[in-house]
Parts: sequence; structure tokens; C-alpha cells
Amino acid sequence: MEKQAKGQAIRHTDGHWRCPWPGVDRAYLAYHDDEWGVPEFDSRALFEKLVLDGFQAGLSWIAILRKRDNFRRAFAAFDPAKIAVFDPAKIESLMRDPGIVRNRAKIEGAIASARAFLDIEAKTGFSAYLWDFVDGRPVVNAFRSLDEVPARTPVSERLAKDLKNRGFKFCGPTIVYAFMQAVGMVNDHLVQCWRHEACQAAFRSADPR
Repeated sequence: MEKQAKGQAIRHTDGHWRCPWPGVDRAYLAYHDDEWGVPEFDSRALFEKLVLDGFQAGLSWIAILRKRDNFRRAFAAFDPAKIAVFDPAKIESLMRDPGIVRNRAKIEGAIASARAFLDIEAKTGFSAYLWDFVDGRPVVNAFRSLDEVPARTPVSERLAKDLKNRGFKFCGPTIVYAFMQAVGMVNDHLVQCWRHEACQAAFRSADPR
């Protein structure tokens, strides 16, 4: 792996330049190469990512990524209709599940968020609601170092505020910006990273308009 200045893209042994944050962890590299920044338009997939980002609060994303299959099992494959009716007994069951993050506030927050999701999905569609905040297409940045990447933006602040007003939990502007990056609403792959252009191509082929 070819080292660059701190925060800049790194050239790996396969010849690809990548953002430095996944390091050489195989699971993290696969997430970086296959998922992060790819425009997502499926409402249920968007809901799953937003809830998982809420569980990440105070933790690292790789910790959540390693537990993702456990979360999917515990949270009914992130079916909002099923999560919305989780009762106190189910909450206690989740609090005893070592495969997930056993935080009562976050678990109850996921249930509240599922109920808020169902309301938005019925009215406008959750995907359409989210993508409207970026006018239906990714915000494409041209950062060359992680030092240039913001932790939050005015758009993430507006979206976070609106989500909270609609009943979502654990969706502050920093969490929401990380979510926007992950689901391709923002393309924050460094410009030297091979995934920067690949994610743009993914949007062009998946654009639902």
C-alpha cells in the first residue's frame, strides 16, 4: 500500500486509489468499495441505514457494520411496519441480545423512527422525501483530503431538524451528514479515489427520474 500525506487517498496493492478511512480492514474496504456513496433510492434500505447510523452515535461505524447482520435479525430485517409495533416485551428481549447495541434509548428511538417513517412513506415516499433535500441528485464534492470534509452542512442541519420534527430519533446533523454520505446523497469520496467517479456513474444508471 502506497502511503500518501495524512488524510489523502491511498494506493492499494490492487492498484486502486481509495479514501484512507477504511484502512486495510477487509470488511471496511468491501463497504467502501461496494456500498458507501452509492446512490440509494429504496425507502426501506434508507430507513435501515438511518437507524443504524443512530445506533452508531458514540461508537465507530465499523463496530455497527460488524453487527449489521445481528441487527437485521433482531429488527425484523428493518421492516418499519413490524418495528413500529414492538412492545415492551420485545424491547426487553432486545436489551438481552448481545449481538446488537443494547441501549434502551436507541432501541426505543428506532421504534419511534419506524412510526415516523410509515407516516412519511404513506404521504410522499421516504426516498422522495429525503432526496428532495438535494434536489434529487447527489451533491458532488471535490475534496482531496479528509481534512476538507465537513462533519455537518446546512443541508444536513435542515434535514435533521425536519426529521426530528416528524418524530425521528438519534438524527442530529452530524449523524445525518454521515448518512447522506453513505447513501450517496453526497459524494464525498476523495477525488483521487476510484469510487468517486464510480458513484457518479452509479447515479447516472440508477436515476429514477
